[in-house]
Amino acid sequence: MPDVSLDVVERLRAICLALPDTYEETAWTGLRWCVRRKTFAHALVIDDGRPEAYARFIADEGPVTVVTFRAPGDELEALRQAGPPFFVARWGRDVVGLELRDDTDWDELAEMLTDSFCVMAPQKLVDRVVPPG
Repeated sequence: MPDVSLDVVERLRAICLALPDTYEETAWTGLRWCVRRKTFAHALVIDDGRPEAYARFIADEGPVTVVTFRAPGDELEALRQAGPPFFVARWGRDVVGLELRDDTDWDELAEMLTDSFCVMAPQKLVDRVVPPG
């Protein structure tokens, strides 16, 4: 599997590591950002139809970079209705994915990743979050 481009990693890293007590680690494929051992963001490249579950959800053999994250209930439903470049994963009740494109709104993505952190983090860390923008 190809690696996520350094440009994308650096942009995601800047967003995710700005949140309290987060860390980055290598995932089974790609990279993930965690809080208290819970993944709130995962970036990977789909290539040659692999990983299959991801390729199936976006109906693209790749190469394409995606990031998955958690969405709170009201946002989850809105993203489910939005369609591409968003997709709702079939694992976890609140996992959403986004195909990263040239026109990706990185400010919007920062907000979604912050929301994802807030879904996964304990309240005392959520209380320390400064919303992006």
